[in-house]
Amino acid sequence: MGAAPSRSGSKLSALTAAAAGLLFGVGLGVAGMLQPAKVAGFLDVFGGAWDPTLAFVMGGAVLTYGLAHPVITRRRAPWFDSRFFLPTRRDIDLRLVAGAAIFGLGWGLGGYCPGPALVSLTTLGAPALTFVAAMLAGMVAFRELERR
Repeated sequence: MGAAPSRSGSKLSALTAAAAGLLFGVGLGVAGMLQPAKVAGFLDVFGGAWDPTLAFVMGGAVLTYGLAHPVITRRRAPWFDSRFFLPTRRDIDLRLVAGAAIFGLGWGLGGYCPGPALVSLTTLGAPALTFVAAMLAGMVAFRELERR
């Protein structure tokens, strides 16, 4: 996941978040996560065309997070903000499970997850534009349902 701009509003925090987002986007491109065909090949475990290379990308991300998280959260605050903004809910409910299922279906059908889709917008390709438009429409629809 990319870094979000700080809620404290510091310019250094926003610059740091932008640099982290740029690095994340470049990493997605180098890893092949911007190629829907590669993602579909990874998800096609039983179809005979399985491409396991993205497992190394995910494994590297999980390993990096697993090593860095305990070190980072021992600090009182992040380097460029006054406090951490971590989720507090730990329960598993229908909304969480349904959201995860919709995310997985969208990833499998479209070949993009949100981060790579946004980075892929730089290509101005129809698949990325279509996916992001559908993703934004889903976000608006969800917000409207929540509002009601």
